[in-house]
Formats: sequence, C-alpha cells, structure tokens
Amino acid sequence: MALTVFAVMIVLLLLGFPMMIPLLAGTLTGFLMIFGDFSQIETAVQQIIAGIRPASLIAVPMFIFAADIMTRGQSAGRLIDMVMSFVGHLKGGLAVSTATACTMFGAVSGSTQATVVAIGSPLRPRMLKAGYNDSFILALIVNSSDIAFLIPPSIGMIIYGVVSNTSIAELFIAGIGPGLLILLLFSIFSVIYAIRNDVPTEPKAAWAARIKAVQKALWPMGFPAIIIGGIYGGIFSPTEAAAACVLYALLLEVVIFRSLDLNGVYETAKSTGLITAVVFILVGAGAAFSWIISFAQIPQAVLGAVGIDEMGSIGVLFVISVAFFIGCMFVDPIVVILVLVPIFAPVVEAVGLDPVHVGIIITLQVAIGSATPPFGCDIFTAIAVFKRPYIEVIRGTPPFIIILLSVSVALIFFPQIALFLRDLAFN
Repeated sequence: MALTVFAVMIVLLLLGFPMMIPLLAGTLTGFLMIFGDFSQIETAVQQIIAGIRPASLIAVPMFIFAADIMTRGQSAGRLIDMVMSFVGHLKGGLAVSTATACTMFGAVSGSTQATVVAIGSPLRPRMLKAGYNDSFILALIVNSSDIAFLIPPSIGMIIYGVVSNTSIAELFIAGIGPGLLILLLFSIFSVIYAIRNDVPTEPKAAWAARIKAVQKALWPMGFPAIIIGGIYGGIFSPTEAAAACVLYALLLEVVIFRSLDLNGVYETAKSTGLITAVVFILVGAGAAFSWIISFAQIPQAVLGAVGIDEMGSIGVLFVISVAFFIGCMFVDPIVVILVLVPIFAPVVEAVGLDPVHVGIIITLQVAIGSATPPFGCDIFTAIAVFKRPYIEVIRGTPPFIIILLSVSVALIFFPQIALFLRDLAFN
C-alpha cells in the first residue's frame, strides 16, 4: 500500500501539480486501498476539518498579513538603514548588514520567503555595486532568510506546535538562541569572504546619521517588543500577539508612515487571503494524509525497518534531522511538518525527548531544506524575485549549508543552546 500511495504522489508531483493535489490524491488512494471503496470518505473530510480547527492556526494568516503590510510599506527599509549605519563601513559590513536585516525582519514576519523578497530586493543591488559576487549574494540572502524560521514569530513553529500539541510560546523563545548563533556564524563567514576577496567597504556613517537611522527604526522595532514582550509578559497569547501585530502594522504603514492607502491595504488583504487559503488547504490535506498512513501503520513499519526503537535519544534526533532535511529538499516545509511530526511523535515520547528541543531541531532542518537543492522553496522564490538562473542561485550555498548543519549537530549535543532561554522564562 505504502509504495502505491507514494508512487501516485510522486507521479503527480513530477507532472507539475501543486502539492495539495498529490496530498489529497494520496489520501484518497489510501482510503480506497484500506476500505475497498469510498463509503468511509466522510472520515477523510472530518480529518481535513480537524486539521484546520485548532485556534492557534488563526495566528498564521495574521502574521502573514502583518508581514505583507510591512513588505509593501517602509518598515523593512528602515530596519536595513539602521543596521547599515552601524556596520556598513566594516570589512564585510554590507554582507553582515544583509544577514542582520534578514534576522530582524524574520522577527516581525516569521516567513522565509517574505524575508527573501523584503530584504533581498533592496540589498542585492547595493551588494553587487560594492563588488560582491552574485552567487555569494544570492546564497547569503536565501540562507539568512532561514533565520526567520527560528526567530519568533515562526510560522513553521506554529504549525509544529499545533500538530505536536507543544507550547508555541515556549517554541518561540527557544528559537532565539539558535537564530542568533546562526547570525553570528554567517557574519563571521561574510567578514572572511570580504577579506579574502578584498571587497571594498562603504563610507562610515556619522553618529548623527546613526542616531537618525535608529530613530526611524524605532517604530518597526516595536514588532519584536509586541511579540516577545507581550507573550512572555503575560499580556498576549501567541494568537493575540499576531492580531496585535496586524493592528500595529496598519497603524505604522497607514497612519504614521502613510506608505499605504486603504486600496493598498485591500490589495494586501487579498494577497494574504490567497496565501492563507493555500496554507490551510495544505494543513487540512496533510492532516488527512497523516491519519491514513497512521491508520495503515506505515510509520511503524518504516521506523521499525530503520531500527529506531533500538536507538538512544541522540540517534533518534539524528534520524529526525535527516528525515526533515531530505523531505524539505523536495516538498513544501509545512507539508513535511504535517506528515512527519505525527510519525516521529511516539518515538520522541518513548525516549523522553523534550518536545520543544525536538521542535527547534525540526524547525531548523525545515529551514535548511527550504534553501537546499534540488527543490528548496526559497531557491525558487529567489529565482522568481531576482530573475537569475537556477545554477547561479545555488552555486554559493554549500558554505552556508555546512554552517547550518553544524548548528544542527551542536543543537543535538548541546540542547541548552535552545532551551536556556526557555528554562529561564518558564521555570
């Protein structure tokens, strides 16, 4: 049965169908093979509805809407200018600024693809003019956007939290440490690259210009304060923080900056609605697919063949990391989370792993896979945005992938990288 279901899905993917079609087709194929007909099809419908029922998922369209408003407005540009004013004159400063801007925008958008668009579009021309190789620029932007998956609010963490019944607030704060570690390592590599390639530096900004840039960025920096401060100060739940972010984004871009009018807000809302519809169809279809493969006991058969029951916690974490990394090289991250998390959940519980620690490792692997050939979704976002060929976009990625995988290994052996802040906030 398993081979037939996955064969149907792979064929449909190769024929170019969007991911929701193979998921639904695989689910229906599984139902037909188990029950012999579609007399129990209402069970599939119930599972789809159950998949999108959790209240926590309300945060997803809200964070997407807030990110879309900021991308169309001035918030991203003000954050970039502030970072540039402080480190732009250093060797590799422009590259460090790009990585830092991706991190800061990730802290308000939660989306890797939104970060590629918002930060990459204005900074790539500046980096090209400064003398950076385009392959390095594209790889830096694509891989730095991965930090948006770890720095709260992370849409990937919300989906994982819903599927695994793990505290989203704890996941959010646990992602900060690994995200900042990746930023530090990317910055060090960028400096080394600039020194080895003798990339010119930009003029040093005067302190008056820096103060002005900080003043302009104060409003956009309110987003992390709302999300992190609101959640851990006990003011908001993660879902309420998402709603507050939308209100704050509208206040900034419509009233204070006046970069969007009501028509612009309407167009942004339509765009968010389309993206949300796709995400929720994937979530519902993924829930039904997870149910059917669990009912058929496919996960138990696969994991039994791997011998995961005989592994310790470290071995289990390595298997999870490899599975999610490979999965996201081919399939949308949300789908991978929806399908694989229920498969590994019994094993995670059996060996006594902290679900928050597991969630951070999974989120990082999902982010890495999203920027890794052959089919990482961020690669194709960069191709569409920057209009560059596939080979050029992926040529510079190996050093960044190595850094990200190194952080993954460090997280497996040193969980406190992620759990220190969580334990500080919640214990």
